[in-house]
Amino acid sequence: MYAIIKNGGKQYKVQEGDILLFDKMGLDPKTTVEIKEVLAVNNGELRTGTPFVEGAVVTAEVINEGRDRKVVIYKKRRRKDSKLKRGFRRDHTRVRIVKIAA
Repeated sequence: MYAIIKNGGKQYKVQEGDILLFDKMGLDPKTTVEIKEVLAVNNGELRTGTPFVEGAVVTAEVINEGRDRKVVIYKKRRRKDSKLKRGFRRDHTRVRIVKIAA
């Protein structure tokens, strides 16, 4: 059984037991989160919503919050003596999918 959910403008295909990185939510560890924006559920047959499936809920448990590895953005324009170096670290919330109810 799997579901396709929407969180933070992104779509994720999830199964029970999966660990995902969502955008930072500002929640404490061991907190449960109910995601009601379920786009599709497959438990033998595929049910899609318009845009969301009625009555479908995905329950997730917050593991921790943290930051990703640094991504270095480097731009250089040849023969112009112009260069730019920047770094970026994304804040995230790590969650475990506990239950998919359809």
